[in-house]
Amino acid sequence: MDTANSTELAKLIRERRAVKKGYTDKKVTEEVVRSLLDDAIWAPNHGMREPWRFIFVGEEELPNFAKKIAATYPEERQQNREDYLNEPNAILVVVMEEPDIPKQWEENYAATAAMIQNFWLLAWEKQLGICWKTNPHIADPEVKKILGVGDHEKIVGFIHMGYFDEQPPAKERISVDDKFTRFQG
Repeated sequence: MDTANSTELAKLIRERRAVKKGYTDKKVTEEVVRSLLDDAIWAPNHGMREPWRFIFVGEEELPNFAKKIAATYPEERQQNREDYLNEPNAILVVVMEEPDIPKQWEENYAATAAMIQNFWLLAWEKQLGICWKTNPHIADPEVKKILGVGDHEKIVGFIHMGYFDEQPPAKERISVDDKFTRFQG
């Protein structure tokens, strides 16, 4: 693709990166996250179920949050996990409603993933780095209990957030030509 003639949206999609570390000290505020979410929730979602909800962990709560989540790991891994969870400036936990009907479950997951992508692109536009984390603790019943996540809810991910000075390098993608076929009926 000729990026010189790309739309601003196409450029934004291609430039977006997962920012996993190297965050600055600039505070990620609840107000900024709420503002980004106000637009991100316009993701397509079947039946207008809007199957998501959010738990914001700001810098003041992060040390206690990290300690509680890390305590669900085996003792020898707890310090590592606590340090890891304290790296970002804030965390947004994304929770999804889990219907009993498999088709609705998949629709809800797809909608939530689309909403997260919207959030990611909007954050990137504001030079707010994020990374969607799906570590084992998101499926741990004890973590769900700590966060007040119900029996018919799923933690889709911990969104690590922080401002950054250095943009991570691009990683090449496999060409669409290598992934594209045409039905021959």
